[in-house]
Amino acid sequence: MTATVLYKGDLRCECTHLQSGTQIETDAPTDNRGKGERFSPTDTICVGLATCMITTMGIKAADMGLDLKDTSIDVTKHMYPDPRRIGKIEVVLRLPAAAVPEEKDRTILERTGDHCPVIKSLHPDLIVAASYHWI
Repeated sequence: MTATVLYKGDLRCECTHLQSGTQIETDAPTDNRGKGERFSPTDTICVGLATCMITTMGIKAADMGLDLKDTSIDVTKHMYPDPRRIGKIEVVLRLPAAAVPEEKDRTILERTGDHCPVIKSLHPDLIVAASYHWI
């Protein structure tokens, strides 16, 4: 087992990662009867995508003798109606250009991010718009 989830009521859940004991809480968004005071379940999917992309890229970068430390990522979720679902996730990565000076290495890392396990797990109708900015 990976985690446990306890429904706390009022559209909130407490999630516990069993290996580490760390916890996160979720809340329904304000446009779906929640208070919007924590990540929503759909927010966690979007953040999971972004963290999977950079983690996978970080593993590849380490294998290449490179370090992507201080990469920042902006994530934007677009909800679609009827049925209510995530329709599009925009992921904007700002990576340290000095850490990866060669264009071929940047291409390898971008392709790695574009093929992370979370992307492979998402429904093919979900639009993932990832952009990489080497600054």
